[in-house]
Amino acid sequence: MSEFTPEELQLAPKKYEYLDHTADVQLHSWGTSLKESFEQCGLAMFGYMTELEFVEIKQCEEIEATADDLEGLLFHFLDELLFLFSCDPFLICSKLMITEFITDGEFRIKCKCYGEEFRIGKHPQGTEVKAITYSAMQIVNEPTKNQFEVFVIIDI
Repeated sequence: MSEFTPEELQLAPKKYEYLDHTADVQLHSWGTSLKESFEQCGLAMFGYMTELEFVEIKQCEEIEATADDLEGLLFHFLDELLFLFSCDPFLICSKLMITEFITDGEFRIKCKCYGEEFRIGKHPQGTEVKAITYSAMQIVNEPTKNQFEVFVIIDI
């Protein structure tokens, strides 16, 4: 029997794509809220490292990120996710659930990260993500379309 609730085990629909960039890759994600577009951007990064359909939800870790502005919050959020993957036990996530998202006066995120330890053989090896960059970072709000978009270049 799983220790996770059905909601925690339900994966979000994919709302991201990869755009070509000179020597790196640009993540483009979207959602009906800024929170959803941030979650999708994190999933896009993990999806670049492996095929997420092979990642089971076996454990959950929580991360926090703070910043002085919205772009900084996105940068630090993705950087914390990358750190989570880079440290033993190399957690690769197939679901992200932001539980606290503050963008009014202060900028803070708390996120539950669901996945399992990355293992060669089980998880197809994608491309290593070396770092998050501020280069060409964009956070776009289109109220008439009820859609938020995020663009981030990652160093590969």
